[in-house]
Amino acid sequence: MADEEVGRRQGEGDGGSPRQFYIAGASRFPPVPQSASADLVWESGGERIAYRATAGHIDVRSDGGSLMGRMFHLSYVAAGAGDALARPVTFCYNGGPGSASVPINVGGIGPRRVATAGISHLAQPAVMEDNPATLLRASDLVFLDALGTGYSELAEGFDPTQAWGVEGDADSFARAIEAWLTENGRWGSPVYLFGESYGTVRNAVLMRLLAERFIPVTGAVMMSSVFDWVTKMPGSDLSYLGLLPTYAATARYFGRAGRGSDEEAWFDDAMAFAERAYAPALLAGDRLPAAERASMARRLSELIGLSPELIERCRLRVDLDTFRRSLLADEGRVLGRFDTRFTSYAPLALQGTEVPFAGSDASSDAVEPAWNAAFRRHLAEIGYRGAPRYPLSSFATIGVGWDRSHIVPGAGGMRADAPNVAYDLAVALRRNPTARVAVLGGRYDAATPFWNAVHDVSRLFLPDALRERVTFRLYSCGHMAYVDEPTLELLGRDLAAFYGRAEAAGRPAATARG
Repeated sequence: MADEEVGRRQGEGDGGSPRQFYIAGASRFPPVPQSASADLVWESGGERIAYRATAGHIDVRSDGGSLMGRMFHLSYVAAGAGDALARPVTFCYNGGPGSASVPINVGGIGPRRVATAGISHLAQPAVMEDNPATLLRASDLVFLDALGTGYSELAEGFDPTQAWGVEGDADSFARAIEAWLTENGRWGSPVYLFGESYGTVRNAVLMRLLAERFIPVTGAVMMSSVFDWVTKMPGSDLSYLGLLPTYAATARYFGRAGRGSDEEAWFDDAMAFAERAYAPALLAGDRLPAAERASMARRLSELIGLSPELIERCRLRVDLDTFRRSLLADEGRVLGRFDTRFTSYAPLALQGTEVPFAGSDASSDAVEPAWNAAFRRHLAEIGYRGAPRYPLSSFATIGVGWDRSHIVPGAGGMRADAPNVAYDLAVALRRNPTARVAVLGGRYDAATPFWNAVHDVSRLFLPDALRERVTFRLYSCGHMAYVDEPTLELLGRDLAAFYGRAEAAGRPAATARG
């Protein structure tokens, strides 16, 4: 869940390179506490699953056996499930880079979650309840915190640059997955990956890397995906193309455009408009005749609810901060970024500079404090006592200086500074044509727009047999699909189908109808 661009901005002007900044800020954690387990029961709608929750650390070691770090995990394993090897195990994480896995756990697919309240901010105490859409119904779950996030720690003397980058991050997760499978006797279980946001970058590289280490991945869930990092680069026309349908959906939601239209049809029409009309206009640049530019500005105004004059001043390229500030400016409100349906009061003029505004998001403020408190109560329930502070996000020490360079697979060792990890995904699918991939997105996600994910996969030119292994699902939600409870219900059904499990079949042996 996290915002790479915000992290980049926060690191600028620090008197040194971002890489120097985050190494200098690298922290060392005290010795890790003993792991703890508790036997718990999940119940919902007449179903019941007994499971063991375990919180602890996994040693991440190099090929030579030296300690690289200790990765914190919180695992949920169903009890009495018959042949444990036949039951899938899913490794889950958020993104950032620099985010711990709390949101996707107690916010989303874990057995316990915090009840949300639509697009309203949650008040304390937050209500934590058995999650009716938990993925535990289909798979055992292992939530992992990347090295340096949450309670995960780097080994004393280990160079952070070896873990805080596209390559090193995937390597550390591959080693942690190998270690967990070994320690828990789960070699042979179907292995799934579930990543959100930057976690989808990790997923794509990890699918290829695990295959190279002879660990087959049965499936991967890509929630709120980013594959081609060019879309995150300043001035990228691909970024404006991806954002247009999200702008249109948001304008319709707030009644600034598309009044009376169907939500799905309005978004789909904006997707088509982006490709067939908006893209040629952007490609023309200043070669676009003035009359055509004015005409395009008027058409965009009808779609995204901003004035034609503002759109023309932006040369048809409305950046996200401008859109967030402008759509509801007459009401004194600004939009969220992860979910543009969330709003907050506009900042004071003296507080409205680019960096603080980019790092402020009502859709995060509404839920993350409640998640943090609920997660800490949950650890106490399990009997695990960690350090007083568990940072949900570590942008200041990790995200700012993340090494985004990546060796493009099959391209003669070429290293790209703005990688397209969809190529890793293509390699992984060709090596393992039995694997399946689910790409999930939200119409109101302005952090990782859905159009870009669809576009990136379409440019892999997969043969039909492999293209059919990739499914797309679009929901009426933002970046964190699980915040929206109607979406969470749909997500639970779609994941059940993805895992090859009918809604009323395939329960673990410990599950019974009341």
